[in-house]
Amino acid sequence: HKDQPFFLFHSMHDIHVPRLPHKRFQGKSGMGPRGDAIVQLDWMTGQIVKELEKQGIAENTIVIFTSDNGPVLDDGYDDNAVEMLGNHKPSGPFRGGKYSAYEAGTRVPTIVYWPKHIQPKVSDALTTQIDIYASMAELLRLDLMEDEAIDSIPQLDAWLGRTESGREFLVKESVGTISLRHGEWKYIRPFLDDTLPDWLKNKDIEVGLQKSEQLYKLTNDIAEQNNLANSHSDRVNNMKQKLEPVSYTHLR
Repeated sequence: HKDQPFFLFHSMHDIHVPRLPHKRFQGKSGMGPRGDAIVQLDWMTGQIVKELEKQGIAENTIVIFTSDNGPVLDDGYDDNAVEMLGNHKPSGPFRGGKYSAYEAGTRVPTIVYWPKHIQPKVSDALTTQIDIYASMAELLRLDLMEDEAIDSIPQLDAWLGRTESGREFLVKESVGTISLRHGEWKYIRPFLDDTLPDWLKNKDIEVGLQKSEQLYKLTNDIAEQNNLANSHSDRVNNMKQKLEPVSYTHLR
């Protein structure tokens, strides 16, 4: 289909449990099935890019590589992911992991690749996968209907690395609560239920559910260690008010 416009959504199972890497990748990482599945995922992504290059359409194709949530090691399948982790830090400098209200739960790896159109860089622009819809429509000069993708904001320059300016606000959903990003600030709504569900208790992940409000300044506290809610009550109240219309079923 290289001679016509096309859209490919390729959802890979590889690193989701149960992790079942092909035998050609088994033992390649030294970190068990989880590590081997990551190696396989990397190889498969490379195969797609190589095929675009082989067909001569790499420079006319945008590739977006991203994930739906942060990392988790033991998610119900005993595959030695914890025991064979070694020095690897799946969450990097961030706190928490999958299911968490902290950054490691909702900040996901995202790479946008478009040869000769995007210059290699790391961007701190605040954006979300929801914005892909309106941003690609902007690129293709397509007008969206008034009731189409109403939560999507065109952020083409941010996605193409042309600006560090992205969204002003972003609501984040996690298990048990929601959060609000406003520029460098992040507010986490208190957890209203009394106990965690049983299925979450064995995940060994700091989910960020607290009875009190949380406020972090991410520019100098990316690991969310210093809760500033008590010393910035005005900002807490302002961000809390912006979240007031947002309802949420606390645990699903």
